[in-house]
Amino acid sequence: MEGHDALERLIAAEQDERRRLALFLHDGPVQQLSGIALMLDGALHSLSGERPDEAREIIDAALAQQRATIRDLRDLSFALEPVVLRDHGLGPALRALADLAASSHGLVFDVEVADEAEIGATGGIALYTILRELVEQAVRRGPPAHIRVDVSPTPDGGLVASVADDADPERRKRSFEAIEERVHELHGTLEVDGGRGGTEIRVTLPAHTARR
Repeated sequence: MEGHDALERLIAAEQDERRRLALFLHDGPVQQLSGIALMLDGALHSLSGERPDEAREIIDAALAQQRATIRDLRDLSFALEPVVLRDHGLGPALRALADLAASSHGLVFDVEVADEAEIGATGGIALYTILRELVEQAVRRGPPAHIRVDVSPTPDGGLVASVADDADPERRKRSFEAIEERVHELHGTLEVDGGRGGTEIRVTLPAHTARR
């Protein structure tokens, strides 16, 4: 029964992720591309009416919207499976995530991954996904001025990773339930500390999970 419940939770988490992705695509790039199509229709109408200056302004606006859409899709591609994670590992992937978050939201982002922190390919993907979601939650909740991510080894060969931010403290346990389910599937633990200076979330993974 416990295995069946775990499978149901995993399926539910995957469905939530697909729903989130579908919503992002519908409300973001799809709407943006529809707007670009309308602008180009307007430019054609202006050209047929021999109003080239007006058409040029519309095309300039359409190009700006297209570039923004490309950025959104590139960010989505990075979030789903960053190439740097596959090719270079967890530390460089988290630093790339930090650069993206810092430029997109104008915040200070520090990353510290201990050299002796060992993690396998599967464990790295799982932990990266969890930390990315925690960072996104911090940005949505705040936004904060500063986020710090630390990853270090535990005495038994596992890993402990923390995400700390200086936004208003998060005390609602329900906000972290989906992530906690993922952590439990990895046989790990999640702790939330909502103090006066912000929120810190710690994820601990055992050695057999971290190194797989």
